[in-house]
Amino acid sequence: MDLAGFQSKFKKIIEVVGQDLATIRTGKATPALLENLVVEAYGSKMKLLELATIAASDPTTLLITPFDITNADVIAKAISDSNLGLSVVVEETRIRVMVPALSQERREEYVKLAKMKVEGGKVMVRQVRHEAMEEAVKSDLDEDSQKHLEKEIQLATDKTVGELETTASEKERELLTI
Repeated sequence: MDLAGFQSKFKKIIEVVGQDLATIRTGKATPALLENLVVEAYGSKMKLLELATIAASDPTTLLITPFDITNADVIAKAISDSNLGLSVVVEETRIRVMVPALSQERREEYVKLAKMKVEGGKVMVRQVRHEAMEEAVKSDLDEDSQKHLEKEIQLATDKTVGELETTASEKERELLTI
């Protein structure tokens, strides 16, 4: 695999960690909070995004409009069972989800959770770096080209870890802002 292949793996890690962090609620209603919630509908497990539209009507309320209104109850149950601490009200054609404000203690718990998720991303980055370095050593490049490739891999690794750190600090700032 070439350097571009490893860089695409690094980008994928950043995307995955970003999506993972989006599921941590900040006390502010955002559709990303529920988009990937798994709902049992039509005899299979589906993401909420595939079953309904999700919109934030104000900073504390999400409105979910199911494509098929017969799924409203299973969607509401999935949200209630999700342990996100959200209040759910099924209305005629939509579902209203209230996002309560977070206590300071809960905010600090979520900061720790966010840091754990980012640390998991860093572990994935180190694994990809390790693979890349092994491939560089096994390659049939001359010594100078190999050293140059290793340096490029390290630069890409450092850049990716920096992006993860930035993402973590943004999420932390978002969580601690009332």
